[in-house]
Amino acid sequence: MASPFSGTLPHLAAALFKMTIGGDVPHVTYPGDVPALNDLVAGKVQLQFSGLGAAMKYIKPGKLRALAVTTATRTEFLPDVPTVGDFLPGYAATSWLGIGAPKSIPIEIVERLNKEINAGLADASLKAQFAELGHVPIPMTPTEFGKFVAAETEKWGPVVKAVGIKPQ
Repeated sequence: MASPFSGTLPHLAAALFKMTIGGDVPHVTYPGDVPALNDLVAGKVQLQFSGLGAAMKYIKPGKLRALAVTTATRTEFLPDVPTVGDFLPGYAATSWLGIGAPKSIPIEIVERLNKEINAGLADASLKAQFAELGHVPIPMTPTEFGKFVAAETEKWGPVVKAVGIKPQ
C-alpha cells in the first residue's frame, strides 16, 4: 500500500485503514502522489491512498480504477464509487483547509473576515475552480470551525501517535 509523504492525509488515511481493519498491510511512503501513482499504474504496489485531484488524472483515462473514496459520503466527482465507510462502518478521512488568525485579533475583524471568505466560497466561479481540483467548499462560522478542528484533533491524535509522527 502506497501513500505520498509521511504525515499527509493520504498517509494517515492509510494508517487509519490499517488500524480499522486490524491488519498489517505493508506500507510504502513515496515522495509525492505522482511517483506513488506511477508505481501503482506499473503494478509495483497494489493499493494507494491518494488525493483525489492527483488520482483523477489516472482514473479518468482508465489507467486506474477507483475502489472507494475516503469521504463520509460519495463524492460528486465519482458518484458510482462507494466510500470506504460502506465496507468499514465509521471510517472517514477527508482533507480540509481552513484559515486561522491569532487570538488577539478583535472579534469584529474575525467576523468580517469570516463573512467575506464565506461570500467568496459561495461564488460560482470559485466553486467551479475548486471542483476542478476535487474540492468542495464548506463555509463555517468561527465557532463551528473551532469545534471542527477540535473533533479532527481528537480523531487523528491516536493515528498520528500510532505512525510515530513527532512535532518538529
